Amino acid sequence: MKKVERRGLSGDAADRIRDAILDGTFLPGTALREVELAGTLGVSRGAIREALAMLEHEGLVQSEWHRGTRVTDVTPEVAEEVYTLRATIERLASTLAAQRATPEELAELDEVVDRMAAAVESGADAVDLLALDIEFHDRVYRAARHRRLLEAWLALRSSVRLCQLTRIRLGRAGYRGLVVDEHRELVDLLRGTAEKRLARVAEEHVLGAMTALTRDLTVPAP
Repeated sequence: MKKVERRGLSGDAADRIRDAILDGTFLPGTALREVELAGTLGVSRGAIREALAMLEHEGLVQSEWHRGTRVTDVTPEVAEEVYTLRATIERLASTLAAQRATPEELAELDEVVDRMAAAVESGADAVDLLALDIEFHDRVYRAARHRRLLEAWLALRSSVRLCQLTRIRLGRAGYRGLVVDEHRELVDLLRGTAEKRLARVAEEHVLGAMTALTRDLTVPAP
């Protein structure tokens, strides 16, 4: 991780630590020690403490008095909470985006899926592929034009990404083989008038990921 450019800014420190969690540098369960992080990032322990509190609010870290602070370990229970909540807001976001998205916004979603397909074809790193997945959904929520819904997504977004990273890390859920077709179908439905089918597919898109992840979390690796 690079040093924070302006000392004492907990927000900058939170950004650096978040990036390290979401790029897999700090895996689930990793202990995050204030002294080490302060030295690495060049900020005070107080700034690190505030940064970790921000990340705990996002669901990325957990603090316990007898264990300190650790990157959240994705358990079946965590996955169920994250994905069931996401499925609920995803239905609304997709329905509203179908009503409100401009042709330009739909074309941008096509372009993101095209980049996904190119990334899969070239064997790109799964973390880069996941970044495109998140970008796609960011655009759907913005196209929905519902401020509080977007805020709900942004509050959940880091936990979603952590779950997806765990899914990819376990390597048994077929993520790479599904990501392009699933998102292509969503764009096609956003252009159509089958609102009930869109809502169902958007929800299934999320709950299918939950099922795959919880299965892989409970089934021992071969």
